[in-house]
Order: sequence, then C-alpha cells, then structure tokens
Amino acid sequence: MSHPFVQVRGAREHNLRRVDVDLPRDALVVFTGVSGSGKSSLAFGTLYAEAQRRYFESVAPYARRLLNQVGAPAVDEITGLPPAVALEQRRSAPTARSSVGTVTAVSNSLRMLFSRAGRYPAGAERLDSDSFSPNTAAGACPTCHGLGRIHEVSEESLVPDPSLSIRQGAIAAWPGAWQGKNLRDILAALGHDIDRPWRELPAADRQWILFTDEQPVVTVHPEREAHRIHRPYQGTYMSARRYVLHTFADSKSAGLRRRVSRFLVSSDCPVCGGRRLRPEALAVTFAGMDIAAAAALPLSELSALLRPFTGQNADESPAAALSQDLVGRIEVLTELGLGYLSTDRPTPSLSSGELQRLRLATQLRSGLFGVVYVLDEPSAGLHPADTEALMTVLRRLKESGNSLFLVEHDMAIAARADWIVDVGPAAGEHGGRVLYSGPPDGLTAVPESATRRYLLAEDGAAPDGEAREACEARKTREARETHESREPHQARTPSGTLRLRDVTLHNLRGLDAELPLGVFTAVTGVSGSGKSSLLAVVAAAAEGVADGGGTDDAAADEGDGDETAAVPEQAQRFRGTVEGLEAVDRLVRVDQKPIGRTPRSNLATYTGLFDAVRKAFAATDEARARGYTAGRFSFNVASGRCPTCQGEGFIAVELLFLPGTYSPCPDCKGARYNPETLEISYRGATIAEVLDLTVDAAAEFLADLPAAARGLTALQQVGLGYLRLGQPATELSGGEAQRIKLASELQRSRRGHTLYLLDEPSTGLHPADTEVLMEQLHRLVAAGSTVIVVEHDMAVAAGADHVVDLGPGGGAEGGRVVAAGTPAAVASAPGSVTGPYLARALGRVRRS
Repeated sequence: MSHPFVQVRGAREHNLRRVDVDLPRDALVVFTGVSGSGKSSLAFGTLYAEAQRRYFESVAPYARRLLNQVGAPAVDEITGLPPAVALEQRRSAPTARSSVGTVTAVSNSLRMLFSRAGRYPAGAERLDSDSFSPNTAAGACPTCHGLGRIHEVSEESLVPDPSLSIRQGAIAAWPGAWQGKNLRDILAALGHDIDRPWRELPAADRQWILFTDEQPVVTVHPEREAHRIHRPYQGTYMSARRYVLHTFADSKSAGLRRRVSRFLVSSDCPVCGGRRLRPEALAVTFAGMDIAAAAALPLSELSALLRPFTGQNADESPAAALSQDLVGRIEVLTELGLGYLSTDRPTPSLSSGELQRLRLATQLRSGLFGVVYVLDEPSAGLHPADTEALMTVLRRLKESGNSLFLVEHDMAIAARADWIVDVGPAAGEHGGRVLYSGPPDGLTAVPESATRRYLLAEDGAAPDGEAREACEARKTREARETHESREPHQARTPSGTLRLRDVTLHNLRGLDAELPLGVFTAVTGVSGSGKSSLLAVVAAAAEGVADGGGTDDAAADEGDGDETAAVPEQAQRFRGTVEGLEAVDRLVRVDQKPIGRTPRSNLATYTGLFDAVRKAFAATDEARARGYTAGRFSFNVASGRCPTCQGEGFIAVELLFLPGTYSPCPDCKGARYNPETLEISYRGATIAEVLDLTVDAAAEFLADLPAAARGLTALQQVGLGYLRLGQPATELSGGEAQRIKLASELQRSRRGHTLYLLDEPSTGLHPADTEVLMEQLHRLVAAGSTVIVVEHDMAVAAGADHVVDLGPGGGAEGGRVVAAGTPAAVASAPGSVTGPYLARALGRVRRS
C-alpha cells in the first residue's frame, strides 16, 4: 500500500467548510454527527463522488464527455483514494417484479438448477433458465403476465348499494363531477332508466352498463340548469369496468389510482394459481418441489433442502455445483439475519435496511479487494440482537483487504469502529466541520460533539460493553426528561383498545393482540418478526373506517405527489378482525418513502407553505403592475418557469450503462424561473432566493406570513431547521422525508381522535435528533391521539407507555406476541429477545 491514509483537503460540498481530514485505509471508519451535519456530504458527496469521477475519466470518451454535466465534487484535493463501491439506502420503491432472489442473484442460480438438474415429465423437452423466470416472455404465465394475481371488478364492488338509482350514485365506481354526470346523461340518452333503483333494473341492462366493451356514441341533450344553457354534444359511453381498469392501469394520478383500486377484486391467477409461471416450467421438480414452491421457502429452509446435494462431486454433477453456489450465497444472507426471507419476497415489501443488507451480502460474494465500501446506515432496520452479525460481516469485508466508510447513527457500531469522524457540531450552516477524527475513545476530549455523550461512558473509558450500556442509559434518561418530565414507566391511562383477533398476513398466523388507544405504543421484535405486518393490518382496517387524510394529501401542486400512505394491496388482503376502530376519527401513516421522485418536489411545496410565499410575491406593487398572479411564481407554470429545465432547476443526464443523474440547468443555474419572474422581489429577495433559504432563516424572514410561519415552525419542531425550502426531494434522506410528513401533520388543526402509525421513525436519526422527534410524538399523545411505532431503538421503547414484542424469531419463527405491557413488564418477560436490551436501558434509567 503506497499510502496508509485517504487525505481530503478543502472539501466544500453542500455545507462542508473547507474540510481537511485524513482517513485510514483497510479500516472500519464510521462517520457520525447529527442529521444534516455533513456526514453524507463528506462520505458520499465528496469521497464516493470523486471515486466515481475518476472512474468516468478512465472509461470511454462518451462517459468523459458527460463529466462536465455531472460535475465534480467541490474539493481541492483527495489523495490515496481507492476505487469505491456505494451501498446507499435506496428510498424509491422497486417494482413488483423485483424480489429477494433478483437482488441477490439467488434466483439466477435457482433457475439454472431447475433447468440443468430438475426432474422433467416423461417426454418433456429441457427448458432453458429463462423459462423458469416470471419476468420473461418464455416463463411468465400468459394470463397474469407473471404477476400471479389478476385484478377484476364485480357488480358488488362497483355498486355497493343497489337500493340507489343511477342518478343517486348507485355506480360508486364512476368518476365524480362532470365526467360522472356525462356518463349518467349518456345512459339516459341510450334509453336506460336512471331513476329506478339499481336492483330493479333488468339483469341484462345491469350487465351491459357495468361490463360492456362497447363504446357507443350518442347525442346528449343535457338538462337545463338555472341561468345556464348547455348545448347538445356527442358523448361516448364507457362501462364502469372499463373505466376502473383503464384508470388503474394508465392514470398518472396516484389519488385516482387509489380511488379506483377500492373497486377492484384481486385474486390468484386461475391459470397458474398465483405461481406466476407457465405450466411447462411448473411441471419440472427438484427435491420433490417445483420452482415456485422452492422460491417460497424461507432462505434458511431452502439451504437445508439443498445441503444434501452439496456433498456430491461438483465437476460431475450440475446439481452439486449449483447447490454449492446457492448454499454459499444463502449462508451470507442468513449470517446477516435475513434467513427468514424467501426468494420470491417482493422487494417493495422490504425495509430499506433489509434491501441494503441484501446488497451487502452480494458484495461479500463478489470477491473484490482493495476497494472502499461506502455504506449508508447498514444497521437501519436492525434489532440490537442482529448488530453482532452485521459487525461480523463488516469485519470480513475489511479482512478481505477493503476499507469501509460507514455513515452511521447506531452507537453500538460506532463504538466498535477502528476510527470515528465526527461532523458537526449542529446541522446545516451550523455544521460542516470535522470535530474529531481518530479512535473512538478520543472523542471524550471533544466537548462540543453531540455524539460524545451517547458514545462514551462519563469517565471517558474505552467503549466496551459497559460504556455502551451507559450510553443507552443516558439516551433513555434524557428522552424521559424531554417527554413531559414523566417519571419512568408512569404510563398514561388508555382511552380504549384496538383488538386484533385471528389476524393472518405474511407470518402473522391467527394473531390475537391488543393495542391501547390514547397512549404511545412501541412494537418491537427482531427483523422479520411481523412488526410491519402488524402495522399494515391496523392501517388496512382503519382506512375503511377513519378519514385517511393526513400526510397523503399534503403534497401541493408543485411536486409530483405522494403515494406513501396508501395501504399496500397485500395488507388489504389480511384475514381476521380489528375491533375498537369506532373510536378513531382519522388515520395518519408517516413512513420514510420519498416525498417526491424528481427535483421538482421539495419541502416547501409538500407542506403547502409555498402557497403563502407565492401569494406574497403576487401582492407586491411590481407584480400587480405587471399583472402577475400567484401562478406566475410557480415553477409548474410555463409563464414563470425557466423554459430550458421546465422549472426543475436540473436537467436529467442519461449515462450509458450507468444510472442517470441530475445536473444544474445551464441557463437558470438552478433558479427554476425565467429572468422576468426573477425581476420581482419581496423584501429584497427573489422567489429563487427565498427557496434557497434554510427553514431557520425563512422562519425569521417570513415571520409575518401566518400560513408560512405555521409550517416553518412545525419543521423546526421536528429538527429540520437546516434544510433549504427548495431542497429537491431527491436529496432528502428517508428520515428527513418522514419528519417532513410529520411536520405537515403537526401544522394541521387537529380534529377528533387521530391514529398515527410510524414505521421505525428513529431510522436515519442521530440519538439527539431522535429525542427531538420523540418529544413531538409524545405531544400528539398528550393532545389525545394515539401513536403506534415500530421501533428497534431501545431508548424509544423505554419511553413508551406500552410495548408489544413480537417474535420470538423472524419469518416462520415469528409472528406471535411474545410479551406485552409496560416496558418494565416486557423487559422481564421470559423468551423475549428484546427483553434483555430493554431491561438494560431501563436499569440504567433507574440508577441515573
């Protein structure tokens, strides 16, 4: 090795302040600091970006030509930097055709195994591996196109109340407003009785109205309305079935797709039985199973099924060679605590932490050495009991001759690193400095570090087990002091109870559980124990009873909307009952999915505060003189936006054989607007300059605009004061997106009893930021609402009023309630994997 350190000089990416730092190679280096302090800007925005830039320079001229568009990181010099591989927390939702097997390449080997070593029916031709894939034309069932399910409608789903007439809205699936009236008028023109109760119409008429594929065109004479005369027009009829299926398949509006999905009846494909493949592929077996059955096994069981074949001579037996490859791949996944997953598990149902660990396991099999792995919170979604396995895998990567740079908030991992780079001291413009770079125990000498008190024991001892326990104790104590200064375990009195009876979904099988209302409940358990499934069941049951408003509808017209709060179709298919929902008036789901998919979306538009800003600009004297309305200051309106980037501020750069990226617009330089719009100023600032303000700065600048100030205050309350108003959604972490959604909810005027559901809200947050977030959640409970969180952070669980612990293991070994009650009761429950970790946190609280 020519140089033992990676040396960074003058890093200025985002909020970094000309950072100089040396990082050891062949070591496990953890970047810590509060959210927004600049950790990711240093690890990903500078180090990985520079490694990527150097790679581009080494390849074809086509890629080098794109360098000017992609841009280089703002840094003076980096020396000693090896090639880099990034494993980020991808927040976008993968497609339904992506699975655990496709991500890890287990599916490729499994298909090859069935192709080369499977038992074929007598006389059947040997199939190639593509014939065993539901994602290829050769393998996909032609009826369901390899999806395993079909979506249809029925008379009952389209017409829920047959006592109504068509005029009264019997066909609930029809669109509202003018389009629905148009269809009604067309039916009247065709001679159908639209005032007769639906159930009294002839069966043949009902069948035609709902299901016909015909699209007759007739002349419609609309009814006269007061002061309005409607001219006759040619109207085209579309059946209710055709409208629902067309809208669900083709509409770009998430809201419309959600609406029509309520009228769909989903079922397993009648041809393949939900197995997604053609009959020829399903007729081939290995070890007595077809490939669909083998792919449905948990990975640990699939490994056990294949292990007997690994003892054969691999040179002579395809079954042996392929089984050895599969077992080797699965062993790494099992080591990372993912043995409960099945090969066919869709990736949209995985947490971002599970997805990153799948990719981490793939890297272990790659055999690379001499590279830098840059990882974004590999502990995300991990129960404390699983952290040890993760550390073992990370050490193996390092011992293979690689360097590991981790952006991490888990203090248990940070304490065991070879080197810590602590960035801060605060977020945004108040951060961006390297406070400390060195072995973990040296952080005790840095008083301005926000990480220090969570990482090290008070006496500054090395971060052994006792130090980590003390760290957990301080986190819990300080969280308690923040949360209304309640004494430990002084639980609130529930106002009611949600009772889950005989619930079945994923690995929840006949589950009975009780969730108290009016309190803060933490759902705990190891990865794969069924926590998210439990939350999904509650959401699916509540969606039909409560007003599903909240963060769903908060996206303003500037962005591309938000689909995150929609209950997944799989959750809607749960079996069982949920009682007690009559006490809930509203349902709000707050997850970590993106608030938008392009740079056009940002927190100002999502929270709605940008409406007030645009109105303020439109009210200026100059804007009124020019006739500019509030729409002029929207980057979605052609009259005001930059014509080159269409108001995005960025242009998409497509890279051959590489993921696309975004580059600042060459004309507006990222301002989004055309020059004429930027000539209007409000208090000396243009609309683009206001969008460039941080939340903290904007709160002062816009203090006298109540509609804007309300949203800005809510954003500050959840610790996002460092973000810029116009910061593109593509630059936000999952934790930041979740807190933006929570802020959108906090600024609303609350009505009735609201049920808040959050999936791992502490993910992506520094312990200090977790305290801020928990304060807001406990405020919601104090105001009379219910908060239920899925959580791995023991400090959060220790601060809850009620804990439901699922397990005892993951996958088939989980799915039942191991313990439930106060944190103290769960901490002492026998058989709970969570118990010892929770007891440790609670014990330290009592002694502190």
